[in-house]
Amino acid sequence: MMNKTLEYYVALPYTIEIIPDTEEGGWVMRIKELPGCMTQADRWDEVLPMIEEAKRLWLEVALEYGHHIPEPQVIPVK
Repeated sequence: MMNKTLEYYVALPYTIEIIPDTEEGGWVMRIKELPGCMTQADRWDEVLPMIEEAKRLWLEVALEYGHHIPEPQVIPVK
């Protein structure tokens, strides 16, 4: 069995959901496959860096504690 590293997981194509915050402004983002992995940004240019940071931190903690890390389901292209 291969020991998967943080960099292995960070490079996977996880699904990012971006939801406009119509009440406060800005955006709320989450990684669909990683329960509880979410963050928010006030400006559009902060969206990707903020969710990438949240993903990295989520994965670091999961690896540290030996939690199961779901991988994205890849749908084959025909």
